[in-house]
Amino acid sequence: MEITPNDTHNQALVRYTHPSEWQNPIPSGRYNLVVIGAGTAGLVSAAGAAGLGAKVALIERHLLGGDCLNYGCVPSKALIRAARSAAEVSRAADFGVQVPAGSRVDFPAVMERMRRLRADLSRHDSAERFSKLGVEVYLGEARFIGPTTIEVAGQRLEFAKAVIATGARAADPAIPGLAEVGYLTNETVFSLTELPPRLLVLGAGPIGCELAQTFRRFGSEVHLIQRGPKIMPREDPDAAAIIQQRFEREGIRLHLGVKVIRAEKSAKGKRLVGESEGREWSREGDAILVGVGRKANVEGLNLEAAGVAYDANSVHVDDHLRTTNRRIFAAGDICSTYKFTHAADAMARIALQNALFFGRKRMSRLVIPWCTYTDPEVARVGLTEADAHGRGISVDTFTVRLDEVDRAVLDGETEGFARIHVRRGTDRIVGATVVSAHAGEMMGEITLAMTRDIGLGAIAANIHSYPTQAEAIKKLGDLYQRSRLTPRVASILRTILKWRR
Repeated sequence: MEITPNDTHNQALVRYTHPSEWQNPIPSGRYNLVVIGAGTAGLVSAAGAAGLGAKVALIERHLLGGDCLNYGCVPSKALIRAARSAAEVSRAADFGVQVPAGSRVDFPAVMERMRRLRADLSRHDSAERFSKLGVEVYLGEARFIGPTTIEVAGQRLEFAKAVIATGARAADPAIPGLAEVGYLTNETVFSLTELPPRLLVLGAGPIGCELAQTFRRFGSEVHLIQRGPKIMPREDPDAAAIIQQRFEREGIRLHLGVKVIRAEKSAKGKRLVGESEGREWSREGDAILVGVGRKANVEGLNLEAAGVAYDANSVHVDDHLRTTNRRIFAAGDICSTYKFTHAADAMARIALQNALFFGRKRMSRLVIPWCTYTDPEVARVGLTEADAHGRGISVDTFTVRLDEVDRAVLDGETEGFARIHVRRGTDRIVGATVVSAHAGEMMGEITLAMTRDIGLGAIAANIHSYPTQAEAIKKLGDLYQRSRLTPRVASILRTILKWRR
C-alpha cells in the first residue's frame, strides 16, 4: 500500500497503520466481538472491549485510523492552523507589528508539516499498539458469510457479537464530465504538493467552507460554488452571514444559487458549466474540490448474508444501535447523520455496552455538539431558533455579541456572538450557537449543561476567568437572570429595600 507523495512521512504512516509485513492471526474459537473498520468508532469499540477482557478481532482493509487520522480531522486542522498563521501575519500591522514585505506561504512546507504530524500521531492508531492492547488485528477485506460469521483474507471468524464501523466516504456528484476532468475530495486533497493557482470548490458545507478559506489564505484564487442561496445552510443564519462577510473580505468569490450541469476541459484548465437565475454560468480553474456529501461504505460487506438492512446512505439501526440482526451493531458514520469523530466515539461506547453487557443505552439521548473550523469558528449544539419553532417549541433567545466581551476586543476578534435558546419561561437550554475564534473550545460548557440538565441560571453562577472569550457564556446567564426581573418583581424588590433603609 502506498500513499502519495511517497515520502518518509507517508511511509511511516503506512508502516504504522497498514504494515506490509503484518501477519494476520489464526482464529482460535469464537470471538466475543468482531469489529469491522478501524476508524474512530471501530478503534474505540475494539480497545474498550479488549480492556474489559473480551476476545476481540478488529478488521481493516485500508489504513487504521480511518478518515479522522488520514483524510479528515488531523490533516485538515494542520492546514487550517497554517492558514490562520498566514492570516495573522497579513494583519499583524493592526497590532503594531511590522512584517517585512514579501512574506509568503511556502505551500510544500505546509503540506510536509501536515504529513509529518499525521505520521507522528498515527502511532496511536497503529496495528502494533492495538495488538499490544489485546486486540487481534486483521488486515484485509471483510465480508459476512452468515449471521455470525465473517471472512477475511481467506479465514473465517465466528462471533457472538459484531460492530460494523466502516464509515463513509466523499459522495460522487452526478455531474456529467466531472470524472473525466478529474477532481479532488477530502481523500485526495491532502496529497497535493503544489498550490492550485485557481481552485473551484463545489459545496459550501463544513468541508467546502473550511478548505475554501484555507486555500484562499495560502494564495489560491478560490471560487466557492453552492446550489442553494446561502453558505452553511444548516447553521444559524446570523452565523452563516458572518462567515459569508468574512469570506467576501478575504477575496473568496461566492457563487450562490448555481446548478452545475457539466464539467469539461478547457484550454486553460478545467471548466464547470451551469445555470444561475435562468442564465448560463461558467467558471474555469486549475483544480476542482468536491465537498457535497458523504456515502456509506457498505460495498463488499455482503450484508444480505448477515440479514443486515441498509441503503446507499447508511446501515439501518435502532436507537440502541442494533441492526436488523440482533447480534450485529453499528457505530459512526456508517449509520449516523452526525458524521463527526466525537460522535463516532460516543456511539461506539453505546454499541459496546449494549452488545456485550445487555445495555439499554440510547443514541437519542446523546447531546452532540459540532464545529466548523472556519475563522471565526462556528460551533453549535441542539436546536436553532428555526428548528425549535419547526418542532412547536417556544423559546426565549439570549445573545451576547463578541464586541461586548473584553478579551475578544483585546484580541481583535470581535466578529461573532454567543447565543442560547431556552424553553420559554424556563432556563432549560434547547440549543446554542457560538461564533468566535475559539467557538469549539467554548461549546463544552453548554453541552455539559444540556447533558446534565443544568439550567442557564446555574451558568450565571459559574465563575469564569477574566479576561477570556468564554465570559460570553457567563454573560448569557446574566442576561437570563435579568430577564426574570419583571416590573412586578422590581417593584417588590424596591419596596423591600425601602423597608431595610
